[in-house]
Amino acid sequence: MTVHSLPLAAVDEQLRRTWLGRLQAALILLACAAPVLASYWTFYIIRPTGGGAAYGTLIEPPRPMPDLVASDLRGANVPLRSLQGQWLLVVVGPAACDSGCERLLFMQRQLREMLGRERERVDKIWLVTDDAMPKPELRQALAAAPSVTVLRLPQAAVAAWLRPAAGHVLDEHLYLVDPRGDWMMRMPATPDPSKVRQDLDRLLRAAASWDKPGRPSR
Repeated sequence: MTVHSLPLAAVDEQLRRTWLGRLQAALILLACAAPVLASYWTFYIIRPTGGGAAYGTLIEPPRPMPDLVASDLRGANVPLRSLQGQWLLVVVGPAACDSGCERLLFMQRQLREMLGRERERVDKIWLVTDDAMPKPELRQALAAAPSVTVLRLPQAAVAAWLRPAAGHVLDEHLYLVDPRGDWMMRMPATPDPSKVRQDLDRLLRAAASWDKPGRPSR
């Protein structure tokens, strides 16, 4: 009996260690995600500032940033995930930026400045979805400090990550990406800046325990 039971005991021990290893991995993952989940819970459920329902649409579940390489306007490669570590206000559209696109880019700048001392936690991104070059005066305006990060990414690649509301197109929205690289909120088409700011204020306040200005060293 003893001789034949030894293999079973070894199997039981291996299964126990495997189960313990998976449990430890799950606990570590939960510990890392807990601050983010808690801040979103605070923002959407507890609503500490009493501002009522969120203006933007929560993306459930959040959509992780794809592991893609974009390019800047000079053609240099820029890994998209190098943008992680900051909140991102994202505008999408072709280089021939129309009046709606220009309005979103202007709003993007104004929203960041209206955040006051919290503005250092937010970066402005324009994802250009074609190979054309934006007009010189627009490039000059976007380069003025604090500059907009302009990156090229094919339309299909952007559309596989960010999604417009039903009946709308990508170019009509302002998208919010959290410091983990997850797209987690979409603002309505032709958004109201004051209402967007309220969402940003509350969200940054709720995330203050785990999000700090600047990107962590890699």
